[in-house]
Amino acid sequence: MLTAPIDATNMAHYGDTTGTGSGMPSATITDRLEDVEAIWRTLAGQAIESPGQSYDFIRTWVRQRAIGPDDQRYVVGRVDGQPVALWPLHRRRAFGLPVFTWFPGANVGCNAPVVDLVRLAALGAQGRQQLWAAMARALSGADLIYLRAIPVSVGGYDGLFDALGQTLSVDVLYRSQYSSWAQCDKLQRSRSRRKHDRQQGDRLQALGQVSFEEVRNGVPSAEIVDTMFRQRSARFKAMGIRDVFVRDRLIGFYHDAMRVDSGIDVRLHVLRLDGEIIAVRYNIVHGDRMFCLISSMSDDPAIQSGSPGKQCLLRVMQTVFDDGISVFDMGTGFTDEKRHWCNVRIEVQHHYIGLTAKGAFVATAHRALQSVRARIKANPSVKHALRGVRQRYEHYTGRQTPAVPGE
Repeated sequence: MLTAPIDATNMAHYGDTTGTGSGMPSATITDRLEDVEAIWRTLAGQAIESPGQSYDFIRTWVRQRAIGPDDQRYVVGRVDGQPVALWPLHRRRAFGLPVFTWFPGANVGCNAPVVDLVRLAALGAQGRQQLWAAMARALSGADLIYLRAIPVSVGGYDGLFDALGQTLSVDVLYRSQYSSWAQCDKLQRSRSRRKHDRQQGDRLQALGQVSFEEVRNGVPSAEIVDTMFRQRSARFKAMGIRDVFVRDRLIGFYHDAMRVDSGIDVRLHVLRLDGEIIAVRYNIVHGDRMFCLISSMSDDPAIQSGSPGKQCLLRVMQTVFDDGISVFDMGTGFTDEKRHWCNVRIEVQHHYIGLTAKGAFVATAHRALQSVRARIKANPSVKHALRGVRQRYEHYTGRQTPAVPGE
């Protein structure tokens, strides 16, 4: 049995509603994050697929971004009254209409519902389809549910989200999964790779004193984070890529996440040359998993000859697997560093559920657009040409080309 549409004057009621015990899925909904804290923390357990599944990450995000209750939805799917799945959703304007989507966008690589994996798998394909339908019917106030970049495999289970609306394969998630640095080194680095890393390290050492450190919550870090974003902005500009961190005013969140009371376990890995920051990696740890959200390096050509970004990552790999980390998530999108270090590749898909006829139409159009976009990304010459056209347009008009929220 489903709850009624949201009544903003009695929201707490929906946080306490349970199913009927009939075995049929039911759904409850609230716009108060604290109503679902206990359920969320229980479902998340020790393993998550994305920082977007972390209660503390979303709590910090909602506060820092000043997202009002009207634009928050937390949908709990139940079977026999027991929570099985949770959708934390942000109502935003996208594609010209109101859309429910994840709170963070591409800055967390992938995302997924927060679920009890064992119970969800036990429901079977038909049971999961009924659960998703019940949760979708509980929502009102938007035309479309757009759930970007969900992995096709989670926690050793395949296909748990196949029936979650219409899907579109869009990218690949890259992870390093090792029991120790020794195992990683043996499996991922050939003799020539080790020689190449050593040569880059020697070039960097020739420029001055190189040091590496890990900085955690509560340690003064404003200079490190600001330097990281300056380096990242310079890199975006050189590549002709829009700086989403500046454009979407996201930098303040990353500062807030470093606060000792944020509940988020942040690890900054910092490489310095004669005390100056030349590379940074911003990571979030949950249990034995570490997620890299941002990396940066100096844009000084003299320093770049020593590959500070690669040297920083090498030191990360040499330390984290012997310090309790078993999975290092480097996000979606192919890069050289992922080719060198990642031994796990997982397909990710966008999921669309039209709540109205207009929403269903826009979902179909967006899926077509994303298919074209994926083909463009796979063709470097076409991608470079289109990037040049956009840069010239923005230069001569003074306007930025529009971006789709969450992309």
